[in-house]
Amino acid sequence: MKYTPDLSTAAWRKSSYSDGGDNNCVEVADGYPGLVPVRDSKTPVSRPLVFSASSWSVFVEGVKRERSYTHG
Repeated sequence: MKYTPDLSTAAWRKSSYSDGGDNNCVEVADGYPGLVPVRDSKTPVSRPLVFSASSWSVFVEGVKRERSYTHG
């Protein structure tokens, strides 16, 4: 059985890789050991995605690598 955390009181913050505007922002919630809840700021009432911390780390490193390659 997979564990789904209660995110009703989650404190969401915009990703540092979002464009900084009101649109197209990825938000993450801290404070869930081993998990990274992620949502789209345009649809905050939608069900967030929850990744393992290790999977999220691999994803972020890939984004950083791609960003440095294309903006290098």
